[in-house]
Amino acid sequence: MSAGWVAGVTRARALRTRCLGAEGIRDVAASHTLDDALRYLAATPYRHGVSPGHGVSPGATPAEAQRAVSATLLWHLRVLAGWQPATGADAIRALAAGFEISNARHHLRPLSAEDPRTASARAPDLDTRRLPPYRLGALATAWTRLAHTRTPTELRAALAASVWGDPGDESPAAVATGMRVSAAIRLATAVPDAAPWAAARLALLFAREVFVVGRRLPDVSVSRAARLLGPRAVGARSYADFRQALPTTARWLLDDVDEAADLWRAEARWWNAVERDGRELLRRSHFGPQPVVGAVALLSVDAWRTRGALELAARGGGPGDWSAEVLDAPR
Repeated sequence: MSAGWVAGVTRARALRTRCLGAEGIRDVAASHTLDDALRYLAATPYRHGVSPGHGVSPGATPAEAQRAVSATLLWHLRVLAGWQPATGADAIRALAAGFEISNARHHLRPLSAEDPRTASARAPDLDTRRLPPYRLGALATAWTRLAHTRTPTELRAALAASVWGDPGDESPAAVATGMRVSAAIRLATAVPDAAPWAAARLALLFAREVFVVGRRLPDVSVSRAARLLGPRAVGARSYADFRQALPTTARWLLDDVDEAADLWRAEARWWNAVERDGRELLRRSHFGPQPVVGAVALLSVDAWRTRGALELAARGGGPGDWSAEVLDAPR
């Protein structure tokens, strides 16, 4: 047992109090306006990101409010990483890869708009808002280099020279998908306890891209995805064949999702599984990476549910069609 792990795990367990929890999330969802919800959050562990003067002012859009919640989660992860030995910090960095992906996506958007070769291939989820990049600190892997690129070609080259690897194309869709595939592979490798999360999330991503959007992934991303999903799955011609060919580490997520159009149902199931596993990992008595991974999981699930609650508040508050599935803790 090292002193680093003692301090790191102690801090991880202490950060459990930074979760809003089911009751608080329901209160946010019941707010009649988004400003009411933000005032509520300003007296909670999310105050770091949502308080006036720290990131969100009255009249904020739902996207700005949700981003502030994500920024608060990132702040907590950066603090937690600072208390870890190298192995623990590496695990948190792998778990937090989505923040660097978001930065790269938003950095690429204006570059692609100016480049006639990629302007028509912009990914539908790359919106037009100019949002500041997340402050990654020590959780960054290649962001410093990516941030200084000036064309889609330069961004692709910077990715290819980094741990992210070549996304196979410089279009926004290819870059976003390629980074997500790479992140799943790195997470499964660096954090064995999170390997089922990584495989299932990758299966959901692949199924959406191929069988819902109808987009062919670059060959390099297909090849990488095969490392977790298997060659039969990534080569499947239909959603039914894809689901049948998945390994058990990923198939559980799509067990009763018979049609690709219903993949949205798997999203909440994935987060519920992460929460269930995270609680178990955090309860582990030994000093090592597992309680740290568990803490990151619980903080991330809480932030995801809080973002959903903000969406409900922006619509006038109260229960929504999906609120029971999204906001309820797993039974």
